[in-house]
Formats: sequence, C-alpha cells, structure tokens
Amino acid sequence: MTYCSIPTFPPPPGRAHEACGPGAMVFAFAVAARVAGQVFWVREGWRPERMNPAGISEFFDPAKLLVADATNQTEVLAVSEEALRAGTAPLVVMELNMPLGLTEGRRLHLAARAGKATALAIIPEGMGSNAAETRWHCAPVFDPRDSTLQRWELIKNKSGTLGAWHVRWDTSSRRFIVVSPAGQQPGPENAPG
Repeated sequence: MTYCSIPTFPPPPGRAHEACGPGAMVFAFAVAARVAGQVFWVREGWRPERMNPAGISEFFDPAKLLVADATNQTEVLAVSEEALRAGTAPLVVMELNMPLGLTEGRRLHLAARAGKATALAIIPEGMGSNAAETRWHCAPVFDPRDSTLQRWELIKNKSGTLGAWHVRWDTSSRRFIVVSPAGQQPGPENAPG
C-alpha cells in the first residue's frame, strides 16, 4: 500500500490552486482531510446542492467545516480573499461558476500568501486563472469492485512537472492511496511523479 506521494499534494499553503472535473469536490474533501484546523467553504447561496455531513465525515470531521453562502461570484471572491488574508482557517475553498480573471486570481494568490493559507477554487473546466499555482482535473474511474477510485491529473503546475495518478480513498486512514491503473502492474514507469 503506497500512501499518496503525489507532488504538490496537498497543495502547499500561501498559494491559490484550482480543481475542475466531476471529481473536484472529492479532491477538495481530500485536501480538507489533510489540513489541521477549520475549513472555510464559500459558495453562492442560490446553488441547490448542499454538502451532506454524513458523506463528508468519510473524509474529515464535519464540525471543522464552516460554510458561507454568498449572493454572487463577486461576493464569493471578496469573502474568500478576506478569509485567506486573515489566516484563521488554513484552507479556504470557493465554488466558482464563471471564469476567474487574472486580477481576481492574483488577488487570491496574494491573500493566501499574506494569511499563510491555502486557496482552492473549484472551477468549471476550461475556466481557470493564469494566476493559479496548480490546476487539477479530477474524475472518478469506473471499477465495479471499487467505487472510490479516482484519476487526478495535474494539468498546470508553475513550480514542477505535470502528471496523472490513480488514487483510492482509504476511509480508515483518511488518506488517498496511489494505485496502478487497471491492467498495469506497479513498476517504475507507473510510480508517482
């Protein structure tokens, strides 16, 4: 069993990161599982989806989650920036539904640096900011024997290489385990980046 040894995971503090794809929420939960302290989650209040405490308890204690509902994306960004700058929560997750401009992305990056916190934006595919340190594409992998299998692809990395990993959530340790893609034997060519 190889516990997750993916470069830049969890995403380092003091930077703004992005996740997209159908598994982006799972990625955010996995990042939240790896930080000590509160997780501040900012979203637009009109969104009908809600997090189920029983579901996120597989990843981390729901008591450490603070959720703020904003009226629009501008307010989501403003609240997130203030929370990052304050540094009271080591992780600030924001759900975005429109493109993030360079100016907004840079402001989040500077606020994260000032507060020594990690900014993680869940974005629609193709709508990332050039200011983001890393961008991840996350998707579930169909496997009839394992419903927790995910494929995480690092599609932007300002300070290193790109790569893709198949990972499986281990509930007992609350960590992801790097696994070989189906039909491949573990070996140096399949080792994490």
